[in-house]
Parts: sequence; C-alpha cells; structure tokens
Amino acid sequence: MQLVDTHVHINFDSFQPDLDEVASAWRQAGVAHLVHSCVEPSEFDAIQAIANRFDEISFAVGLHPLDMDKWTSELADQIRQLALSDARVVAIGETGLDFFKADDQACQLEAFRAQLSVAYDLGLPVIIHCRDAAATMRDVLQEFWQEHGPVQGVMHCWTGTPEETQWFLDLGLYISFSGIVTFKSATQVQASAQMVGCDRILVETDCPFLSPVPKRKQKRNQPANVLHVAECVAGLREVSLETLAAQTTANARTLFNLPDASFAVSE
Repeated sequence: MQLVDTHVHINFDSFQPDLDEVASAWRQAGVAHLVHSCVEPSEFDAIQAIANRFDEISFAVGLHPLDMDKWTSELADQIRQLALSDARVVAIGETGLDFFKADDQACQLEAFRAQLSVAYDLGLPVIIHCRDAAATMRDVLQEFWQEHGPVQGVMHCWTGTPEETQWFLDLGLYISFSGIVTFKSATQVQASAQMVGCDRILVETDCPFLSPVPKRKQKRNQPANVLHVAECVAGLREVSLETLAAQTTANARTLFNLPDASFAVSE
C-alpha cells in the first residue's frame, strides 16, 4: 500500500533537527511521495535542497494569500522562472484567497489571478488555499475559465460545505482532505469527504499543522500522519484503506504528473 501526502511544509524550522527520522517515519507509514508546498518564492532554495535529500519529494512555487506584503507585479514572473528552473516543480502554489480577518482582498485577487495565469501558461496545476472565500473563489475561477480556459488544481486542506464542494468539483478541481476531517466537530467536512468522486479525492497533512486524530496532542504534525487521514476518509466512504490509498495515490500521480520512479519499489 502506498500513499501520497499532497501538501507538506517540512522546510519549517521545527523539522530541521530530526528530518531524517521524520523521513524514516513517513516511509514506514507507506508514504511513497510528498508534494511540498511553498508560501513565498524566497523558500524555493530551501525546498529545493530538501528535495535534493529525498527523491520522493516534488514541490511547488507560489505566494500564499496571507503573504500579500510580499506581492509585487514582478513576483509573478519570478514564480514563472523558478517553476521553469527545476523539473521537480509540479504545481503553482500555494495560492488562493483567505478572507478571514483580511483587509487586503483586492491585492489577494490580483496575486491569485496572476498565479492562475502562470499555471495556465506553464500547464501546471494550482494548489489553492481558500478560507472564508468560497463564493468569490468560485466566481474568480469561473471567470478565468471563461476567458482563458480551465486550469487543473486542488482545493487543499478543504473545509467547505457539500454545496461548496460541488462548486469546485463542477470546475474540474480535486479536493484534498487534511487532519481536520478526523475532528469530531468537522461534520460538514466529513460530509464533503463522502461525496467527492473516487477520481477527485486526495489526502494531505498540511504539516506541521493540523495533527489528525489520534495524534492531536502532538504539536507538530508530520507526513507519516497522512495514514490517519486516509484511515478516517476510508471509513467515512465505507471502503478499505487499501482502496482509498490506491485511489488517492492514482489521483495525485495524475494531477501532479508525479515520476514513476517514486512508486517503483512496491509496485
């Protein structure tokens, strides 16, 4: 059985003292590949260095909507050039909209649209962060699709309602579930996890954040814990863990065009 953790941030300082042990743990848990997200282009070198250490890591480049203080009109071209500089870049992001306590919505919209254009031009999927902005996100994506054409992508760490989930499924996007789906109070997220088609569902940790049940007491989440996310989602969907793992791994490979070498040992 193999899993793909489709969203990690293991470049954060909390991982530096024991990253080799963290890697050993994810391998023991059956995690065959990881997609390392990026919150700002200045992280690129550090993420690239981690990918040099671990062959099973692909990565993205982009600007997170909570980092708009770093946005300039030139940054989109920097993201484009970085994406072209390394074949292991499999996505643009994470990008998106975060209207929770936001007073910079116009800037977020500008940055998101610019990164959508980069992804479209390069034929790469987008890793989309969306918090308290689902309706606006839907409208922006529909507008972009109509003007330019569809962009592949994933609604990462999804917390939306089933109705909102359907909006993004209708736009052809994948839906990725994190440790939040394991929380007892996350009934709407769990309902969404039950309705997503088997060809559009993904799992992730978003580590070091959002440790899943039964690891909630661990302050630092880690890629090995994607196994617990997968177990929960499999239970909600009334399929075996092996079935859910096969479906989500196949979907991750398709969306991110992951290299076959990462999956060769067990197959």
